[in-house]
Amino acid sequence: MKKLVLDFPIQLHEALIIGKNYRFIAQAREFNNVIVMGLGGSGIGGSIVQNFVFDKIKVPFLVNKDYSLPAFVGRKSLVIVCSYSGNTEETLMAMAQAVKKRATIVCITSGGKVAELANKKHFDCILVPAGMPPRSCLGYSMVQVLYTLFNFGLIGNHFIKDITRTVKQMKEHENDTYNKALAIAKKINGKLPIIYSAGNLEGAAIRFRQQLNENSKMLAWHAVIPEMNHNELVGWRDEAKDKAVILFRSLNDFDRVQTRMEINKKIIKKYTGTIIEIWSEGKSYLEEVFYLIHLTDWVSLHLADMRNLDATEVKVIDFLKNSLAKV
Repeated sequence: MKKLVLDFPIQLHEALIIGKNYRFIAQAREFNNVIVMGLGGSGIGGSIVQNFVFDKIKVPFLVNKDYSLPAFVGRKSLVIVCSYSGNTEETLMAMAQAVKKRATIVCITSGGKVAELANKKHFDCILVPAGMPPRSCLGYSMVQVLYTLFNFGLIGNHFIKDITRTVKQMKEHENDTYNKALAIAKKINGKLPIIYSAGNLEGAAIRFRQQLNENSKMLAWHAVIPEMNHNELVGWRDEAKDKAVILFRSLNDFDRVQTRMEINKKIIKKYTGTIIEIWSEGKSYLEEVFYLIHLTDWVSLHLADMRNLDATEVKVIDFLKNSLAKV
């Protein structure tokens, strides 16, 4: 897993090449909505893209993480199927519904049943390298979602320059990122992590929570400001020295959200002394979000080391899948 995180910049570079070289079968057309289907490590890229296109795309954009599709999906829907293994149960069932509804379908996978169905139905199918844990392949899948949106004229291609700059920055600052992540992990170790962010960085916050779950084998939760100011903030009432609050910050956060974060810090500080602010770095949204992802991926691996755990192992998920297969 450490090698995969270290090679994340290389993965992003390779993902750009895959996207550039792929030739789409489906012709450009007008869509009423876009749905990205995927769960876990295969679906998180869609969540981050949803944040990215919030102020760019002119049609509704939904990330679907379930067995079924919304009733509005139809012939004027673009459905992007993300399943790294190609065998994700929930995604395959939802994909079958998309086929019946005659949506335009684009698949992003390393193979499996998704690739088989795509070949049978002559759907677009962008293949990414196989043989890795899905959560370590965020770069491959997320970049292909962006290329798909660009191919159909839903977004521009500026993301290519942004990701290219990201790759360069990551390589130049890898040692600093590694050491910064280690310092953060030391503050979190032995505590329950609570991650707060502005809405536009929720995808990165979810990613960090999921990496803490899978790599560090830790429970964690996340919430978004300002929404949590209308409910969760009231829950800060008792001493919580066993909690570590991590704030994802950006200079580009809406000014009222920045003000709320400062007030939140004052309130939360009464109950826990562990409040960690992680400021994003970069000149664009994608640079900022990839910086946060890469940094916190390292945090999750440092915590796995501190807890003497194998970051790659996910036996409980394997048990769940095997149990479901018997039903």
